[in-house]
Amino acid sequence: MQERARTTRRSLLEAAARLFAEQGYAGTSVNDISARSGRTSGAVYFHYASKEGIARAVVQDRFATWPQLTARYADAAVPPVERLVALSYDIARALAEDPVTRAGARLWAERATIDAPLPDPFALWTAAATRLLAEARHAGQLAAHVRPAPTARTLVRAFFGLCSLTEALEGAATVTDRLTDWWQLTLPSLGAAPGTRPPEPRPADG
Repeated sequence: MQERARTTRRSLLEAAARLFAEQGYAGTSVNDISARSGRTSGAVYFHYASKEGIARAVVQDRFATWPQLTARYADAAVPPVERLVALSYDIARALAEDPVTRAGARLWAERATIDAPLPDPFALWTAAATRLLAEARHAGQLAAHVRPAPTARTLVRAFFGLCSLTEALEGAATVTDRLTDWWQLTLPSLGAAPGTRPPEPRPADG
């Protein structure tokens, strides 16, 4: 029964995420989620209590927590700035291609229309970036004037703005190209170690 409940809950979340990404929060109803998932409206309310509740769950599931990304960038054998840059490409690809991540971003942008507080989607990104920049500074790989915490905060906000605006103006397919342009400008200002450069984006898993 527990496994069946988890399967139902997941199918509802993924159906809702696709609808939120396509239609926005206001344009999606519980009946829409029910129809897309093939479950009853009663099942939606049983697992999530309200449309606001499922919106919170979508943001929390991936956009605000990134459980699948953080462990991947703990490898001390890779220079920390390189890990930071690689992490940005993974997040950018998720924002462009993953329905749950895309829905989380759209819901965050539409948060004023949602009658429930949404989790802060940038706290973990900023903490991870701060840690990596602190490691880089300790290793002598950053300019002396670069302070990890405020620099991480600025990088995360600029990165998200770059991804959002690029998709709006040019489409999701160009996001990684524009991210490469951005890093080519940004890395020298950080005083990154010679030879550090944006990596070739990794192919999607699967």
